[in-house]
Amino acid sequence: MTSLLNTINSPLQLRELDRKQLLQLAQELRAFLVSSVAKTGGHLASNLGVVELTIALHYVFNTPDDRLVWDVGHQTYPHKILTGRRDKMENLRKPQGIAGFPRRCESEYDTFGTGHSSTSISAALGMAVAAQKAGIERRAVAIIGDGAMTAGMAFEALNNAGDMDANLLVVLNDNDMSISNNVGALNNYLAKLLSSSFYGTVKKSGKKVLSAVPPMMEFAKRAEEHVKGMVTPGTLFEEFGFNYIGPIDGHDLDTLIDTLRNIKQLSGPQFLHIVTKKGKGFEPAEDNPNKFHGVGKFDPLSGRAIVGIVADIQVKKTYTQVFGEWLVDMAALDERLIGITPAMCDGSGLNAFAEKYPQRYFDVGIAEQHALTFAAGMACDGLKPVVAIYSTFLQRAYDQLIHDVALQNLPVLLAIDRAGLVGADGPTHAGSFDLSFLRCIPNIVIMAPSDENECRQMLYTGFQYNGVAAVRYPRGTGTGMPVEQKMQAIKIGEAEIKQLSTVTDKTQKIAILSFGSMLTACMEAGTQLNATVVNMRFVKPIDQNMLEKLLNDHTLIVTVEENCVMGGAGSAVMEALQTIQNHSKLSPKPSVRTLCLGLPDYFIEHGVHETMLADCGLNAEGIVKAIHQIF
Repeated sequence: MTSLLNTINSPLQLRELDRKQLLQLAQELRAFLVSSVAKTGGHLASNLGVVELTIALHYVFNTPDDRLVWDVGHQTYPHKILTGRRDKMENLRKPQGIAGFPRRCESEYDTFGTGHSSTSISAALGMAVAAQKAGIERRAVAIIGDGAMTAGMAFEALNNAGDMDANLLVVLNDNDMSISNNVGALNNYLAKLLSSSFYGTVKKSGKKVLSAVPPMMEFAKRAEEHVKGMVTPGTLFEEFGFNYIGPIDGHDLDTLIDTLRNIKQLSGPQFLHIVTKKGKGFEPAEDNPNKFHGVGKFDPLSGRAIVGIVADIQVKKTYTQVFGEWLVDMAALDERLIGITPAMCDGSGLNAFAEKYPQRYFDVGIAEQHALTFAAGMACDGLKPVVAIYSTFLQRAYDQLIHDVALQNLPVLLAIDRAGLVGADGPTHAGSFDLSFLRCIPNIVIMAPSDENECRQMLYTGFQYNGVAAVRYPRGTGTGMPVEQKMQAIKIGEAEIKQLSTVTDKTQKIAILSFGSMLTACMEAGTQLNATVVNMRFVKPIDQNMLEKLLNDHTLIVTVEENCVMGGAGSAVMEALQTIQNHSKLSPKPSVRTLCLGLPDYFIEHGVHETMLADCGLNAEGIVKAIHQIF
């Protein structure tokens, strides 16, 4: 029963509540979260941990005029529920439903769209400066987790903000229990004191008096820092130029509201450190917050996952599992192998490797740029680093990939997970661009496996290659192809014909070139059209010998990829065909019609992966239809 929650359709109604009612609201909101996410799946533990914080922020600040900027955004379900989207939660992450992350087009309360980590302080600072330039008394609040604080971008923003007098509040939501013993009555009292107007007035007056005597000013500053440092871990943030307050209990509504109200009266950059518990209030999530970070449908009473009826008795492996197993096997064969991940151990399949080879496993935190240059340094001195990274997060390390890895032609293997569309996580997490932004880089080999076994063999191929190599594979299960334990390198740049057209008239002969996981759909389309189907395997280098053969006895060449068409694998084929035709010695030169199929030139909304592919024309029916339209 959510009688109080049902009356809240905007923060304005929330602010009309008596403070004594807020505890009941928090209990109802937490219960609603569990029951709602149990039906839809999504992020749970992180959202349960910010229930009180979300209520306090909307209760104290005049949202949406005051700006709340949520980092990453996977903890914004309470925010969505309190800002008029409670009834839409039943369609969370579903086609045409609300997104699992903040989106500016979805609500005026979503002040900044996000899905990647560590952007909130920069964005909120920009908003604070904009308000300052416009002469508007408006607050900007960045809510960032301790995990997101591992990224360099967060510290770049802190460094910049500390030199300004903009009204920015950074709330550090710390759910790592390493400092939990610092949270208690004393710290809560100190937080209220340090954020009070009395303390701020005394501090400002003291600065004015002591500024005439610089040595005394410096002494007073150091004395304050050391006194704070004895009871709080905030000296670092003070050095950045912030007024540090905390840590306080992030589940104590009274302390949160009093502290936030005090901070609201202060000017300049403020830093509030709160400590919360992931999964708060739901025992299964409290006991295993990693498991309940992102979940499918589950029983809200027991927390057990609800498994649908599986029609196929054979359990297919995911590409992530194939990578994880290969990594362990390869590590046993080569002691130079090092596994690196930017905070995605579980998602990238490194758990078994981390357990078996802890001295060769490095989780560098949410620091993709560092991960690539860290790997480059290892490769310089004889190690063989394997960087396991999502396609969407590799975008954040593009300069390091070019400047630190590829330019020096270092033997670094990129295991690129979540390539292509990713279903419910939507456009922020889709790997739509990696083939395009990778293939223009010199000194790199790019592979795209069509099934699980090919993925294993390509990983081995890339590891053996004495240079930069990338293997990109999709989210989820493969085709069910048995994975051979024996590892054998594939000849670099060699494609393979999977089906040969029996059409005798060259003018009616079609060749479909498949890249990666598109092979199954291409084979189905090829059977319907009696077309030649080629598993290209390599995006770079392209198999020019294969293209020459196809060019001589086919009149239509179709490329299919789960990557944006612009600059992707199809573009690589077109460029290669142009080169072949320009250098052909035949007279007249062979001519061929071409068609490139892939992801369209717009961001694709969240949904069901198979449906999304069909909507893009990347299933067998769509491929056949596209070919019939021009041929």
